[in-house]
Amino acid sequence: MGELDADLDHIIPSSLLPPFWAKLVVGLVSLVCFARSYDGEFVFDDSEAIVNNKDLQAETPLGDLWHHDFWGSKLSSNTSHKSYRPLTVLTFRINYYLSGGFHPVGFHMVNILLHGGISVLMVDVFSVLFGGLQYTSKGRRLNLTPRASLLAALLFAVHPVHTECVAGIVGRADLLCALFFVLSFLGYCKAFKESNKEGTRSSTFWVLLSILLGAVAMLCKEQGITVLGLNAIFDILVIGKLNIPEIVQKVLHKDKSLEAINYNYYYSLNAWLLLCPWWLCFDWSMGCIPLIKSVSDWRITALAALWFCLIGLICQALCSEDSHKRRILTLGLGFLVIPFLPACNLFFRVGFVVAERVLYLPSAGYCVLLTFGFGALSKHAKKKKLIAAIILGILFLNMLRCMIRSSEWRNEEQLFRSALSVCPLNAKVHYNVGKNLADKGNQTAAIRYYREAVRYCRLNPKYVHAMNNLGNILKERNELQEAEELLSLAVQIQPDFAAAWMNLGIVQNSLKQFEAAEQSYRTAIKHRRKYPDCYYNLGRLYADLNRHVDALNAWRNATVLKPEHSLAWNNMIILLDNTGNLAQAEAVGREALELIPDDHSLMFSLANVLGKSQKYKESEALFLKAIKANPNAASYHGNLAVLYHRWGHLNLAKKHYEISLHLDPTASGTKENYGLLRRKLEQMQKKDV
Repeated sequence: MGELDADLDHIIPSSLLPPFWAKLVVGLVSLVCFARSYDGEFVFDDSEAIVNNKDLQAETPLGDLWHHDFWGSKLSSNTSHKSYRPLTVLTFRINYYLSGGFHPVGFHMVNILLHGGISVLMVDVFSVLFGGLQYTSKGRRLNLTPRASLLAALLFAVHPVHTECVAGIVGRADLLCALFFVLSFLGYCKAFKESNKEGTRSSTFWVLLSILLGAVAMLCKEQGITVLGLNAIFDILVIGKLNIPEIVQKVLHKDKSLEAINYNYYYSLNAWLLLCPWWLCFDWSMGCIPLIKSVSDWRITALAALWFCLIGLICQALCSEDSHKRRILTLGLGFLVIPFLPACNLFFRVGFVVAERVLYLPSAGYCVLLTFGFGALSKHAKKKKLIAAIILGILFLNMLRCMIRSSEWRNEEQLFRSALSVCPLNAKVHYNVGKNLADKGNQTAAIRYYREAVRYCRLNPKYVHAMNNLGNILKERNELQEAEELLSLAVQIQPDFAAAWMNLGIVQNSLKQFEAAEQSYRTAIKHRRKYPDCYYNLGRLYADLNRHVDALNAWRNATVLKPEHSLAWNNMIILLDNTGNLAQAEAVGREALELIPDDHSLMFSLANVLGKSQKYKESEALFLKAIKANPNAASYHGNLAVLYHRWGHLNLAKKHYEISLHLDPTASGTKENYGLLRRKLEQMQKKDV
């Protein structure tokens, strides 16, 4: 048994040391930590990556997954995020198929089980990192450090920074990447077996399998490619038994500006999230972390602390006379640093500066270093029970934090509100709270948060979605002047923001600024050529201006781009009906119903046209079908009554007039028609008498 394990003898009970029991404990603890998230909703990025992702549905050919990004857009598109994770999307698709739709429980359960499986595998990974590769004569690998590997695996299993990956379904990309990353590493270890007689021999099969698993990890998330770097370090240190320090790569100081200082500060924040994962946030952008603008900023001390610790660890890893210590520290640092490299903004820019999900794999390296530190501390401490109590306290607090944080990830309202205390300056946090309230119909509260988001946007004016959404709410509340100001500012800040241009056009149309509205719509279409909703609104503008041909053309464009655009079809039918083009209106209506056969509003519009064309029987059938689909629509009953009135079925007309007035007693047209019918029925009764 290794020296490190002897130092931890009083902390880990010997009853937990057999591999089966160790893995069982780790697996159960990891599941308990995140079990509260099993019945959570689709939150935050889940909506775009899962609910709105057509790649999950059977209509999309499986082959398209290899040509689309993580969000379902074509990789060749200018709007693509370029995140290529086809295997992760494939698991979402399987989840969707097995669940019979977008039922989040199945998606959450897979994530929780994945974390449990990875945590169990970490027992083997840590046993290799701490104890190296030693085999029995029968070829079975020995675990020389069972206590250290169990403690490190427990620390990994209960780390709260994993909550985003486990409780957020989109985090499956990180979980799958970690799973195949670990399997690739263990496969590489399997390729080498040490024996006194034969030395080290390589198995080509296991090396090739390790490379294949690394490729699979990369197809789950780009970070998976870094397993090759970790395997290389492992090969040099453990297989090659290198004892002399390698050439240390010098940090290039090409840019000594404040930007470099800020990136170093972000690294220290990531390190702090591993050390003290109490302040967690779903999004760290948009002013959440104020920039360091002066060397006198006290946060410079965080940079100094980070590099002091790193340099100290690197020196120990390279220069220590203890080869066992050198190997553990080097592999621990490798696991900490190498998987983090794609997200460090050092080689290329990524879309974030701090993100909890990218710390899933690096946290394994942190657990190695922390366990080694506890072993060293225990070796020199007199009060060993105190050390044991501290470790148990950390495990308990982390488990508690995991449970609390998992609960916050169950729905968007809790998730977004939990971020307000962590990142009060983040415009996106206020925006998401406001959007969540607006979606629930609480516009008054939503406006307050949108205004806060806009206020912070003025400090960091790259995030204009809050201006757009606040402008939309103000538009709906008929506060048009302020809505126009906000939307104008949004397109001024981001001139290619097509949605804001369209919404500005809607407001300008309401303000009777018709030329400006047309120009706004045209600008929106210029920046987003396939924009059916904008063509629809442009058609409404032309209809208001009595430019009927232009209106019909705009609505036709909307239906070409989006064949299921019910509003555009309806407006074409109604406009043709109102202008007396009944034959053309009927043709358009029939075309629309072929594409959207279950749309009751289209049935209603076409039924009106057929009634005017005296095709009463067919009109009646469509009216009744529309009423069956939407029985509480007063206008449906009212217009069916008019049809019966014309047709001479007066008792049926009376029945549906009465149903219509019961549903909407204020309908003046229906009241008038009902009055005419009653007088006619009274006259008929008098004649009969």
